[in-house]
Amino acid sequence: QVQLVESGGGVVQAGGSLRLSCAASGITFSNYAVAWFRQATVKEREFVATIRTTSATYYADSVKGRFTISRNNVKNTVQLQIDTLKPEDTAVYYCTVGRPILSSIRNPEMYYYWGQGTQVTVSS
Repeated sequence: QVQLVESGGGVVQAGGSLRLSCAASGITFSNYAVAWFRQATVKEREFVATIRTTSATYYADSVKGRFTISRNNVKNTVQLQIDTLKPEDTAVYYCTVGRPILSSIRNPEMYYYWGQGTQVTVSS
């Protein structure tokens, strides 16, 4: 049974930082692309970042330079370091795995398993 569990969310002031983590069981992260998506209230789920099996990383334009995705193969975890938080970063952040082709990495339908999400709230 595959399970993804996110942690590390919270309430922070604008300009602050958070480090989200996603832990997997029943699946080996290094065999898949792992991505973070986020969903704000009354908005669609949107792509944030992904790390491929090659360790190549890709980011949404809105988070480039502020977010960093990384993978720990020993612990089978993926982290999302979020710096210089903005109020518009407020959302539930989800971890997911899949094998999308490069042109489809931003499509949530290309991913197989999802965690339950962790809330990030940024106050101005």
